Amino acid sequence: MATATANSSLSSLNEDQKLKNLENIEVKLTVQAGSANITVKDLINLNVGSVVELNTQAGEHLAARANGTLILRGEIVTIGETLGYRITDIIGKDERAVDQS
Repeated sequence: MATATANSSLSSLNEDQKLKNLENIEVKLTVQAGSANITVKDLINLNVGSVVELNTQAGEHLAARANGTLILRGEIVTIGETLGYRITDIIGKDERAVDQS
C-alpha cells in the first residue's frame, strides 16, 4: 500500500520537481587510470618504488563511473597540489550499454 501512495505522489510531480528530489543523493564517482594482470609471484615481489605497467596509454582519456556505470571520459589535471579530472566527453545512453571497459 505504501508503494501505491509513493507512486501516486511521484506521478503528480513535474520533471524538475522529481530531479530536485534526487539532487542530494550521493553516488561514488570512480576514475580508472588502468589495470594490469600480474602473477601472484610478481604481486608478492612488489615493494616501494616498484612500477606496474598499466594497460592505458599516456594521454589516453580515462573512464569515470558513477556507481559502476560509465558516464564520462576525461583526463587527469593538476590543481595546485591536488589531482583533478577534466571532463572531455559525456557518455550517451546508447554507448553506456555497450562499453564494458
